[in-house]
Amino acid sequence: MTGFGIVEQVGGRLVHVAHGTIRPPRGASLASRLHRLHEVLLEVIALHRPDVASVEQVFVAASPRAALVLGQARGAALVALGQSGVALREYAPAQIKQTVAGSGRAPKAQMQQMVRRLLALERVPAVDAADALAAAICHAHVGRLDGLVRPRRSRRPRVQVQAALRPRRVT
Repeated sequence: MTGFGIVEQVGGRLVHVAHGTIRPPRGASLASRLHRLHEVLLEVIALHRPDVASVEQVFVAASPRAALVLGQARGAALVALGQSGVALREYAPAQIKQTVAGSGRAPKAQMQQMVRRLLALERVPAVDAADALAAAICHAHVGRLDGLVRPRRSRRPRVQVQAALRPRRVT
C-alpha cells in the first residue's frame, strides 16, 4: 500500500485537497502491482497538477525483502513524478515527525491526530495517507524556510502532492 496526500498552500495556511491509499491488486505479479501504482500516481498528478512532491527519504527496512519492495515502489513513484515534470523534495522521517508533531519520535497515532488537526479533517486519515499528508505539511513549513516555497504571481494556489512509500504487506 502507498499513501498520497494533496494540500494547497493558500497564503499562510494549508488546505486539504485530497488523500488516499493506493492498494495494488493482491495476488498480482510484482510488475503488475508496480504498474498499477505508477498509473494511479499519474492520475493523481494529472488531476491535481502539483508544483512539488515531497517524499520520505529511504529508511532501513525491517528485512531485505521489505527493503527491496520498498525500493521498487519508490522507484515507480519517482518515475511517475519525473515523467510528469514534478519537482521533488525529500525529507527524513524524523524531520517530518518533528515538523508536524514536535517530536522526531512521534508514534503513528499521534501523527495521524496531528494531521487531522492541522488540516481540519473530520476523521483521522489512514496511516499511509497520514504519512503522505505529514510530508506535504513538512514541506510547506520547511520549504518556506529554505526558500523552496516561493510566492507565485498566478492566482493558482500552490499545490503539493506527496506519496508515502511504505508498503506494509510484502506478498
